[in-house]
Amino acid sequence: MEMISIHKTNLAEAMAKAQETYTLAGPVATLHGYTFRELEKGEPPDFNYTHTYLSPKAVVFPQSELLFHFKGTSMGNIPAGLSQPSINSPSRAAVGIRPYDAKAIRMLAYNFDTTEFQDPYFMNHYKNLTLVGLAENNPDPANFSTSCGTGPFDETYLDILLVDTGDEFTGKILTPKGKTFADTAGFTPADPGMAETINALKHEAEAKIASNPAFLPQKVMENLKTIANLETLDLYNAPIWEDLAFGCINCSTCTFVCPTCWCFDIQDETDGQEGVRIKLWDSCMSDLYSTHASGHNPREKGWQRFRNRFMHKLKYFPDKYGHGVMCVGCGRCISSCPAGIDIRTISQTLNQLEAVK
Repeated sequence: MEMISIHKTNLAEAMAKAQETYTLAGPVATLHGYTFRELEKGEPPDFNYTHTYLSPKAVVFPQSELLFHFKGTSMGNIPAGLSQPSINSPSRAAVGIRPYDAKAIRMLAYNFDTTEFQDPYFMNHYKNLTLVGLAENNPDPANFSTSCGTGPFDETYLDILLVDTGDEFTGKILTPKGKTFADTAGFTPADPGMAETINALKHEAEAKIASNPAFLPQKVMENLKTIANLETLDLYNAPIWEDLAFGCINCSTCTFVCPTCWCFDIQDETDGQEGVRIKLWDSCMSDLYSTHASGHNPREKGWQRFRNRFMHKLKYFPDKYGHGVMCVGCGRCISSCPAGIDIRTISQTLNQLEAVK
């Protein structure tokens, strides 16, 4: 495994070099905190962040994406022509992505890249993407990523892992794609002995996550595993969902900040006889999401939509894909929820239900 480094004062220059070949996305500061977006030419990423309020999933799953333009005819909605934007994307790199957010991008592929179907728009973004991770030395208090099969230093889903080691970012090249990016950006070789320093920082970061006595990682992990092994209908019919959802205002914040939520809608926007078809994020917490054309809504009540969200995260996804829960433990939904709903508390409550055991 090749070790690399870049002095912090040279980071902007390295990213500018990379932009000659790659379209970059990374963390940037805003008035409301940090977000993850495509970088302008010459704009460096800001690595002085804990986590972004919106996840990096828009790199492969944009919040709004043009599918095609269309023109109608004098006969009404009969299309006279379609024009589709090019979906041959140049090389792209997500720089400064947290390791657990990289896992979330892989989880999106379970839905958009299957043996039965491949979403060409997602695949266009995904196949040409290099993931340059930034380890999280000081995890957010809501972070429980180590309970979800990942962590603040997880290398599994990255091409490069960078670590803040003081005056420098020291890293590991993990894949050939990572090697190409490092060479392009001009990273320099690092002392192989720095691997020990990185390992020590990893243990420190994981210990900080484990220091929350209310949500010990092992206990949260046990709760999630127990729920995944419960009978689906027993869990679905458990008489606790209305109480759990009592404080929920169905604002959909949790679904929009979540890095693994993949619900989307397709809409046409028209202007006279011309228009566009777009794909955009949707939320299962919205009453419109499950409303049929007839007007019937099988999840009319807010608690039913609340139940569906947590059943999908904690039960349906593990049953269908066999890759653990549909959560990477980033903690965004916990930090952003105006009602203080905590997925760790929900899993703990469900695990304690005698009715479903």
